[in-house]
Amino acid sequence: MRSRIWYLGVCSTCEKILGLLPGSVETQEIRSEPVTANQLDHMVSLAGSHEALFSRRAMKYRQLGLHEKSLTESDYRSLILEHDTFLKRPVAIVGDEIYVGSSKKTVQALVERLQG
Repeated sequence: MRSRIWYLGVCSTCEKILGLLPGSVETQEIRSEPVTANQLDHMVSLAGSHEALFSRRAMKYRQLGLHEKSLTESDYRSLILEHDTFLKRPVAIVGDEIYVGSSKKTVQALVERLQG
């Protein structure tokens, strides 16, 4: 079973979650190795939309006035590819399942899946 997790190295929550994961998981630190368009397309195919992968908690979200705009899927895609901070983190793909974000429920499901 192939598994990969995308995370931001300066994010303490991501680091904490990585410490909880059992076994070997491929990692990709998105600031030093940005998410590619192909990777994002694969994530979207599993998550259902770019919006599902988009973080509104990013500081740039308000700084850029995005909270006052109606964003399209194309906007979400461009923003995620341009600024690593807009990817809701971490994102993990295990087999054909995706886990997005750091909610307790999501992290617990990811850990259980990896323990398999």
